[in-house]
Order: sequence, then C-alpha cells, then structure tokens
Amino acid sequence: MTDEQSPETEPMPETPADVPAEAVADPQALDPTEIVEADVEYIEEAPRERPAIPGADLVPDIVLEGDALLDAEARAAAEAEAEEAAARAAAQAQDVVEEAQPIAMVAIDLAAGARYTATGKRKTGVARVILKPGTGTYMINGKTLEEFFPRETLQRVIRQPLEAVGYEHRMDVVARMHGGGVAAQAGALRHGIARALLEADPNLRGELKRRGFLTRDPRVKERKKAGLKKARKRPQFSKR
Repeated sequence: MTDEQSPETEPMPETPADVPAEAVADPQALDPTEIVEADVEYIEEAPRERPAIPGADLVPDIVLEGDALLDAEARAAAEAEAEEAAARAAAQAQDVVEEAQPIAMVAIDLAAGARYTATGKRKTGVARVILKPGTGTYMINGKTLEEFFPRETLQRVIRQPLEAVGYEHRMDVVARMHGGGVAAQAGALRHGIARALLEADPNLRGELKRRGFLTRDPRVKERKKAGLKKARKRPQFSKR
C-alpha cells in the first residue's frame, strides 16, 4: 500500500495565495475574518428608485356604485327640488306683490242710483250680490260682515275683489245667502262680488280672471260609494 492510498495520511490543504507565509507556519495566528474581508470587495449601491406608474398623471373618472351612487342621486334630486322650491316661492312672492297692488285704469260709474247685481256660487252655497256706491260696508242677510263671518280668513277672502280694484271704501255690498256652509258661502260671496264688478266695468275681465276671482270653484265633496265607508275609504282587510 502506497502513502497516497494510506487512510492514516490526509492531504494537506492548499495554502491561499493571499495568506502570508507566517500565518501558514502558525495556524493559530490565522484569523478567518481577515481572509473573508480580503476576498470581498465592497461596492456602493445606488439608491433604489421607485418605478414609474403608468397613468399616474391622469385624473380618475370615478364611477359610483351601490349606496354611493344612490346617495349622489339623492343629493342631486334634493338640490334640484330645492332650486325648484325657491323658484316657486319667488314666483308666488311676485304674484302676491302684484295682487296686493290695485288694478289700474278702473272706470266704474258711482252715480247715486247705480246698482250692479250678480250671482255667485260655491259648492251648494248661492249668493245674490248687489254693489252700490257707499263707504265699504257689507250687509249679508241683514247682518254685518263680522257678525255673519266671524273668521278673519273668510273676511279677507270676501274683501279681495273690491281691494283688487281699489274700491273697498267706495262701494257697499248687499247680499242674500242660502245653502252651503260658512266656507262655501264665503267663496260664493266673493264670486258674486267679482261678477258684479264685471257688470260695472267689462274691461276688468282679464285682470279679475287672472287673479282667479271669476272662476267658479267646481270642487265638491265626492259621493259615498257602495261597499266603502266613505268616498274612497275601504273597510279594513282581514285575511281570516
């Protein structure tokens, strides 16, 4: 058996070229960290840059879905409704201002014997009205306006036609009423006064009609239907 094949002999490790001879002679003086530091070269790495995102400069077009979409639609509808309400309020305020002003160019003969008669209706109430020159007093079935219609709202409704033409203190009203309730009789009296003013001055038709004084209110209580409790109210449904 030769020396190379002998198991007792081990091959000597090769000596690195960078290790000094003194270190090889003295194995205890060999420091492994010095060998690693000698072999590794330190390379300074450049700072890492974030890759550019395609389309980052574009403005996103957000498409809402679900509850967010419903909320947006509700807000838009609420804003539109608020604008419409404001426009309606402005129009109503303009109409109120116009109606508060008396009609110009009114020519009514206020001679001593002038009489203008007409008939007004509302629901089942009928008012036969006579207009004559005076101081603005109302006589209804032998009673004053305050006695026959204690409610101030009804009194204002009745005075509207004469106030519209500016003759509320220059003409007296004499009326005979029958049928209907207090609200129906007030509407009938206003209708009769407006028609009597039309008899006094036909040129007032356009303005009185625009303000709604000449229109006969057709609204009446709807009749009861068979099988129902009232006109439209049904009995409560019971399954068993």
